Amino acid sequence: MTSPIDRRPDLAIISRWIRDGARVLDLGCGDGTLLGHLRASKGAGGYGIEIDDANVIACIRQGLSVIQSDLDAGLNDFDAESFDYVILSQTLQAVRYPDRLLEEMMRVGQEGIVTFPNMGYWRYRLRLALTGRMPVSSAAAAPGEWYNTPNIHLCTLADFEALCEDMGIEILEMTAVNSAHRSNPFMRAWPNVLGEIALYRFRRR
Repeated sequence: MTSPIDRRPDLAIISRWIRDGARVLDLGCGDGTLLGHLRASKGAGGYGIEIDDANVIACIRQGLSVIQSDLDAGLNDFDAESFDYVILSQTLQAVRYPDRLLEEMMRVGQEGIVTFPNMGYWRYRLRLALTGRMPVSSAAAAPGEWYNTPNIHLCTLADFEALCEDMGIEILEMTAVNSAHRSNPFMRAWPNVLGEIALYRFRRR
């Protein structure tokens, strides 16, 4: 029987970036899959922030520390450098002010980890070029039509890296994967074209 982490290889990649015993803040932590895995496999402690009632209850049932809050309200409950890592998985594109949240991540954590869908992916480029319409797919980048998708700030890898440069953020590692969260040599060579999902680890320069 596979575990939840086995079904989310992107979370397995994140887990490899976390050192043993680290203090972690997981923003938009969902049902606590990643936090629970990090606690069991790395001895990591910390908190999750989640807005959905059912997910908050799922975290509590696992004995995880979770705060119910809207990420657009910021991270004012936490002091500077409270955490070793602040994680934002598949949520950056759904917040109102991504730059402000990145700034807050760098305030409260020594390192940040972000994953997001890449709108530079070749299939999305092709649909825009051939039809002149926004892409729609089952992937995280385009889960609905343009008017009812939860994603409000879509970007490419190049966009994110330019923002990091502007904000004085140093990128430590980057991985691009497909919708099954797998990579290959071609994706590593041309991540902004062939990667569907980007994973970044970074710190304040």
